[in-house]
Amino acid sequence: MSSGHQKPALYLSKVERRYPQGEGFLEVLRGVDLAIWPGEIVALIAPSGTGKSTLLHVAGLLEKPDGGEVFVGGKPTAAMGDHERTRLRREELGFVYQFHHLLPEFSALENVVLPQLIRGLKKGDAQERATQILTFLGLAKRLDNRPGELSGGEQQRVAIARAVANAPRLLLADEPTGNLDPNTADRVFQTLVAIVRASKLAALIATHNLDLAARMDRRVTIRDGLVVQLP
Repeated sequence: MSSGHQKPALYLSKVERRYPQGEGFLEVLRGVDLAIWPGEIVALIAPSGTGKSTLLHVAGLLEKPDGGEVFVGGKPTAAMGDHERTRLRREELGFVYQFHHLLPEFSALENVVLPQLIRGLKKGDAQERATQILTFLGLAKRLDNRPGELSGGEQQRVAIARAVANAPRLLLADEPTGNLDPNTADRVFQTLVAIVRASKLAALIATHNLDLAARMDRRVTIRDGLVVQLP
């Protein structure tokens, strides 16, 4: 999916991450290399305790690596200060978690409008874009409903809409269908794929669902602190 003129949306180069443990350190990531290209959906399949969350946190600029470099859209980030990293997360990255984390006192529309207002968009423009995204995701009749009035699958689709509201370069998802029954999980996954393809963004999706992983473009795992391609 690469080309001579295209940069990866995300590129991890020799990334290391360690944590203090007793008198030494626990080496979690030992020199990870990973490139994800615009329009590509990559499944991260890894058992608990292998560094999956650490990898997502480093890729999402929530943790700084102890070695190596994280490039977002070709920009090196390891030396960035907190303010610049926060700005890059807000403008270039979208996050979807296993639990939707919607604001319960706001409607579906308002939950998708808010991140755009934080970025500086005018309210009218933010509402128009939020309406377009939610309609694309099949929620045109649920714009004014609060999260408590939505099904689990609908809540997760709102969370997806919120994640892509600011037109990020990269979407990071951690078990986005983990709390859903199989049929609802399948519908939410189809929704996620549709908006990734339509937006031509890149996505790294951590999942234990092997059926869903098989439908992504590539599958990777973590072994001995390294990212390894799966068949």
